[in-house]
Amino acid sequence: MEELNRTLFLWINATPQSAAWSLELATFIAKDLIAIVPLLIVGLWFWGPHNGVRALVLKTGIALLCAMTISWGVGQLFPHPRPFAIGLGHQFLTHEPNESYPSNHGTAIFTFALAFIFWHRVWSGLMLLAIGTTIAWSRVYLGVHWPMDMLGGLLVGVLGCLFSQMAWPWYGEPLMKLLHQIYRQLFSLPIRKGWVRN
Repeated sequence: MEELNRTLFLWINATPQSAAWSLELATFIAKDLIAIVPLLIVGLWFWGPHNGVRALVLKTGIALLCAMTISWGVGQLFPHPRPFAIGLGHQFLTHEPNESYPSNHGTAIFTFALAFIFWHRVWSGLMLLAIGTTIAWSRVYLGVHWPMDMLGGLLVGVLGCLFSQMAWPWYGEPLMKLLHQIYRQLFSLPIRKGWVRN
């Protein structure tokens, strides 16, 4: 498996001969495209069309929290060096030489995409999955992750969504009521003005 991981990495990883525009595009994707996760969460909570969307936001948030916790735990238990830490390939993105498996970026975007596939609409989840795949490619292309780091992020995302779904009957309704109370108190003025949904 490790040999396959290295072979795939070297096949995807950019080289000093790679076009400058491809490196710039990959850098934008690797660093900035992940912002779609918090932007969509905030946007759907404040301006989503109905309360069912807020349930989606809450379930997704819990799934993300679980997935990131699992990701951190796996990284501590099974530390794996990044490619540049062992002198393999070419690095085009500044990064700490910390544990690479599973990828936090991959975990976040794939959990988000899977949540939309499971709890929203398949087409919206598939669009996010395509974005996630692009982010995964860019971070391998720039030399800061292995391909298996991204596969690990996908698998951890499945676990996060599974935990959130199984726990929803216990935490869903009371936590939703609590969040609505806090939201109405903190955003009473914007709600009265009609700037955000009640």
